[in-house]
Amino acid sequence: MKKEKNLFGRLVESFGLPRLLITLFLLLLLIMAPIVGADLPTQITNIIARFSWNGVLVLAMVPMVHSGCGLNFGLPLGIISGLLGATMSIEFGFKGPVSFIMAILIATPFALVLGSLYGWLLNKIKGGEMMIATYVGFSSVSLMCMMWLVLPYKSPNMVWGMAGKGLRTTISLEGYYINVLANFLKIKIGNLEIPTGSILFFAFLAFLIWAFLHTKTGTAMTAVGSNPTFARAAGINVDKIRLLSVVMSTWLAAVGILVYEQGFGFIQLYMAPFYMALPAVSAILIGGASVNKASITNVIIGTILFQGIVTMTPTVMNNMVHMDMSEVIRIIASQGMILYALTRKTEGAK
Repeated sequence: MKKEKNLFGRLVESFGLPRLLITLFLLLLLIMAPIVGADLPTQITNIIARFSWNGVLVLAMVPMVHSGCGLNFGLPLGIISGLLGATMSIEFGFKGPVSFIMAILIATPFALVLGSLYGWLLNKIKGGEMMIATYVGFSSVSLMCMMWLVLPYKSPNMVWGMAGKGLRTTISLEGYYINVLANFLKIKIGNLEIPTGSILFFAFLAFLIWAFLHTKTGTAMTAVGSNPTFARAAGINVDKIRLLSVVMSTWLAAVGILVYEQGFGFIQLYMAPFYMALPAVSAILIGGASVNKASITNVIIGTILFQGIVTMTPTVMNNMVHMDMSEVIRIIASQGMILYALTRKTEGAK
């Protein structure tokens, strides 16, 4: 009996009590959904869909955490690169799946340049990366609010109709790359839908990151994050490795927002990317990461738990009280999860 208790205790300790409680709460919501009149397959579909939209954005946290640069609160910088790729792909007239591929290709040089400048800045202020990254993210979004109005876009699908210049706040992807990944090999069983293509795309990028972290350079990145003094003594160029991790994270964020858009169906500009770093940071912390340690497993668990709670809570509550309070409840649930996760950032949510 004592052995069983010890084993259970070790399992709880390894998984983390907070994550266990969040998981049990999510399971409770899933059990209650059909009881209060919500369609369970539809809710599971929503959770899987939101995981497929957000997974790559959360994955973008991993390289910077491994190199010791902390959590990437400057994620909007990569998102802006992706938005530039998306809007320019439409401007150049690409359609269908080709527009998605071209959006990634066009976004890549922007991500490399902005990521390099961002990495150079973080190397100058070692120790205060997360605070500076927050300002970089917020200021870049504010700057782009002006740029979206003055950049010389001409596509009638994107510019304001009357003025003929300046991009709209929301741009439809109908006819471009809407659901280009989600519809690929999609599995549909009744009301349950699985966006196989989006999940496979996330799995492919996750495998690339996992494989990279097991290379010589990836091992050096982990060493820099664990003990930069030892890494420097071993002949590793610490600043170069940190710069590489920031560029990787910025590029993943650029691709991540494109994956998000194809599932969501719209491009959202101006202030839309302002707070997008917070759910991604929270998801990976809830998944068990800390400011200097993160894994692919943390990304998957954290994204499912975060998006599951944010999706299920308003649905169940609405059906219980028979009032449309979904947006209010969603804000309370998401901001509460963000607040909780940030208080656990040094402990890996344990």
